[in-house]
Amino acid sequence: MSLRLILMILLGISSLVLIASILLQSGNSAGLAGSIGGGAEQLFGKKKSRGYEAILSKITTVGAVLFIVISLVLVGLE
Repeated sequence: MSLRLILMILLGISSLVLIASILLQSGNSAGLAGSIGGGAEQLFGKKKSRGYEAILSKITTVGAVLFIVISLVLVGLE
């Protein structure tokens, strides 16, 4: 197997993980009122949940970084 094929497979897997982790996250706001309330919560330091939402956030971050790095490597191989 060539390096390009392996990277394409990894890119597909990372994109599926990224899509799934984004779709599983709950929304932060509900319209204009939610955005104002959400801003106040961030301003006054309401703690972020450490359970399910934190894990999904980390998975999303790792998936996005892998997607970008693999995409750049594939473009560099062309």
